Formats: sequence, C-alpha cells, structure tokens
Amino acid sequence: MTYTPSKLLSFEEFIAQYGDNTRYELIDGELREMEPTGPYEAVAGSIAGRIYVEIFRANFNWLVPKTCLIKPLYAEATALRPDVIVLDKAELGTEPLWQKEPVICKGNTIKLVAEVVSTNWQDDYARKVEEYAFLNIPEYWIVDFRGLGGLQFIGNPKQPTFTICQLVNGVYQQQQYRLGEPISSFLFPNLQLRDDIMPT
Repeated sequence: MTYTPSKLLSFEEFIAQYGDNTRYELIDGELREMEPTGPYEAVAGSIAGRIYVEIFRANFNWLVPKTCLIKPLYAEATALRPDVIVLDKAELGTEPLWQKEPVICKGNTIKLVAEVVSTNWQDDYARKVEEYAFLNIPEYWIVDFRGLGGLQFIGNPKQPTFTICQLVNGVYQQQQYRLGEPISSFLFPNLQLRDDIMPT
C-alpha cells in the first residue's frame, strides 16, 4: 500500500472523488491505496463465496455486498473498505447513508468483517482491530496468506496465518490458525474452513 501525500480529505470529498474506486480507503483524512493483486482478490472472493453459501444454508437474514464502506459515526474523515463484510438485513433500515451510498455507519449492522492482508498489514493488525472492536463488530478475520504481518502479530518464523478475532466484553480475543489447521468461527460454527483459501 502506498500513502499518497496530499491535503487531508473529508469524508464527503473522498466519496465524491474515490467512492466508486475500490483501490482506496480513507483513514483520518489520509488517502490509502490498497494495491490489490490477483491472489489477494482470489482469497477475498473465496472467503466471500464460502460465507455466502453458509448464510444461505443456515437461512440467516444477512447479506454480503460486493462493495461497502464503513464510516464510523464518531470519525469525521474515515472510510474503511473491508475486503469482505457481512451485514444484518434487518438493521439496514436504520442506516443513514445506505439508501444513497453503500456506506455503513452503525456497528450493529455489521456481523463480520474480513481483511486480506497486503502491504497495509499495520492497519489490519492494529488500527482496524481497534476500530472494529469500538464498533462492537462480533467477529473480525485477518487473512494473512503471505505471512506479511509483523513478528509481534504472527510470530517467528513468519508464515501464512488466519486470525479470528471474537469480541468478548468489548475486546477482541484472538485465535491464530496456521497452514493445515481447521479454522473455527464462532459466528459460523458449521462453516468448514481450511487453509485451501490461503494459496501458497
């Protein structure tokens, strides 16, 4: 990910200039370019597909939009663009921006967020852990299929890591999974995930 040196943007300016461009998100007024690769998109698509199948099978009243921004109500110049997001259809009517833009402001609309780690691993392992916990999002997945995260996050030696963060009393409890280990989600207990979603 590159940091584009320029003047700080407001949320409204970001939506007007970059709202439809999935390569960008806004953090504290700073434009961030996410630089997705083909394997990155393949992992995100595989996760979204498996979640969608499980939502359909379990008959949850949830959806997985193709694109979506998260604008926390308390943040003036932040628009996060998760790789995969699961929304509660029943809560969409209370969202102030949803009817005009694919933007979610309230954490109780969001059931799960998944981020596929690229060069912006600092945001995924630190900043977004705090943001998503503050929004009370029940589950946050960090899919580091290339083992890019810092040693303090994924250990030494670095290796592909799938981290499931489950919200407990406002704080994420993190469980890491390595290649070859079955991955267990509290939100989707019947979802069979293995490391085949993390290409080597």
